[in-house]
Amino acid sequence: MAILGLDHVQVAAPPRCEDEARRFYGELLGLAEIEKPPLLAARGGVWFAVGDAQLHVGVEAEFVPSRKAHPALRLADSASLEALAGRLAEAGVGVAWADPAELPGASRFYAEDPWGNQLELIAYV
Repeated sequence: MAILGLDHVQVAAPPRCEDEARRFYGELLGLAEIEKPPLLAARGGVWFAVGDAQLHVGVEAEFVPSRKAHPALRLADSASLEALAGRLAEAGVGVAWADPAELPGASRFYAEDPWGNQLELIAYV
């Protein structure tokens, strides 16, 4: 048995989250939406491509945001990371830069999606 890699990560969101998911993950973060299989589409939510993997926004009726567990999305370089931080801040999304001493060789910040789930955005320098 050999694990080949990460297929997808899922974040939870409240019912009727699709428009906000498309705005945040699609427009602000720049992820391309991918079509959900028909039987799964009936459950709601939205899927996005992240390189060779996927990020699924799934509907949870009794939603509680994940403030500690989080996906970390890698950007190509520090300039891209800084540009994304600026775009998020301009859109009213809080951006909290991490201490560079915590993870040498990386620049990163934390943000929350529209429902309070924590995300980490990172670039290796």
